[in-house]
Amino acid sequence: MILQILAQAGQGQQGAGYMQIVFFVGIALVFYFFMIRPQQKKQKEQKKFIEEIKKGDQVVTIGGIHGKVYAIEEATVVLDIDNKGTKVTFEKSAISLDASKKQ
Repeated sequence: MILQILAQAGQGQQGAGYMQIVFFVGIALVFYFFMIRPQQKKQKEQKKFIEEIKKGDQVVTIGGIHGKVYAIEEATVVLDIDNKGTKVTFEKSAISLDASKKQ
């Protein structure tokens, strides 16, 4: 009798194994489409924005400093942060967004 119960339990386990695999694959797909893919898209847009910065653009740094692009070098950007001629140098990666498009 015990052998019959164990044999039936063993047969039921085979179908459940496939369902677990399908379940985990489904979770991985949901995780990819809701977490990883949007983050990659955002990083791609940020990189494109940094490459397209030009002199005269109004920008905001990641620290919240608003300024106008005064000069662009290879890895840095010089911002004019007030109308009195105060200029500060930042890394290009510190530029967060375009202030002229911000609403």
